[in-house]
Amino acid sequence: MAESLAGAPSLADRAQQILHTACQTVGLDHRGAELLRLRSNAVYKLKDPIIVRIATAPTAAEWLPAVLAVTRWLDQHGFPTVRPTDHITDQPLMCSGVAVTFWDYVPASDLPSTTSELGRLLRDLHAFPTPPIALRRLVDPLASLRANLQQHPDNLTPSERGWLSHHITDLTEQWEQLPFVGPPVLLHGDAWIDNLFRHRDGHVILGDWDSVALGPREWDLIHSHHGQTRFGLNQHDVDAFTTAYGHDLRAWPGYETLQRIRDLYAVSIHIRNAHGDPFSHQELRRRMRSLIEGTTDRWYMKPT
Repeated sequence: MAESLAGAPSLADRAQQILHTACQTVGLDHRGAELLRLRSNAVYKLKDPIIVRIATAPTAAEWLPAVLAVTRWLDQHGFPTVRPTDHITDQPLMCSGVAVTFWDYVPASDLPSTTSELGRLLRDLHAFPTPPIALRRLVDPLASLRANLQQHPDNLTPSERGWLSHHITDLTEQWEQLPFVGPPVLLHGDAWIDNLFRHRDGHVILGDWDSVALGPREWDLIHSHHGQTRFGLNQHDVDAFTTAYGHDLRAWPGYETLQRIRDLYAVSIHIRNAHGDPFSHQELRRRMRSLIEGTTDRWYMKPT
C-alpha cells in the first residue's frame, strides 16, 4: 500500500530521509542537496546537478509513469519541457512507499518568465495531438480535495469540514454543466507562471507536469486568471497571457464558476500537508478563512 510523505511528524525531515535512501539506491550523492520547494513535492537540487522530486501524494506512483512518458514524448517532439534524467531509467523509484523521480537540472537565468510566454506555450501545447500514452482524464477537478478531506479530517474544524463538503458537492455538479468549447486537449494541469523556468540561454521551459491530463482547455487557462485573484498577478499580466494565447476566457459563460472551482481546488494540498508542514498549516487557515468569509485575500505559494 502506498504511504504518504505528508503523514510524518515533519514533512521536511521525512523528505530528507527519503532523499538519502533514494540517492543511495541509484548511486547519487545527496550531500549538500538544496531544498527548492516543499509543497506537492519535496524538490531538491543535487550537486551533480540533478533535480530530485519526492511526492507527498500517497497515490503518486499510479500516475507518475504517465508524467515521465509525456515529458519524454513532448521533448522528442520539440516542446520545451523539463525531462527525466536519462541514466536513471527505472522511475519512479519507490522508497518506503514514497515515489521519487529524477530530472535534468535547468540552469536558470535571473530574468523572470512572463505570462505572455506561458500563454504562447499553452497555445502550442493545446494544439498537440493526443500522445500515445495512457493519460488521466480530467472529469472531476475536486477529486483530490474530496479525498484529502476524507483522509485528513483532523486538519480542519468541524465547521470547515461541513462548509467544504457542501461546496464540493455544489461545485462538482456545476462543473458537470459547464459549456466547455471544443474537444479535450493535452493539459498541463497546473499551468501557473511559477512552473515556467527561464533557461540561462534565454528560452523558457515548462515544468511540474504532475497534473498532466486530457481535458478542457479552460482548466489550463483559469490558473492565470485565478493568479490575479489570489496570488499577486496584475491586470497587465492576465491581459498579456490572454493576448498570447489568443482566447479571452473572461468572455466565456462558465468563467465565474470555474474561478470558484479553482479557488476550492487550491486548498487541497494544504489539507494534506498541514500536519507536517508549518507553512501549509498557516496557509490552510488563511485560505479557509477567506473562502468562508467570501473575501479575496492574497494567498501565498511559499513562506513570506
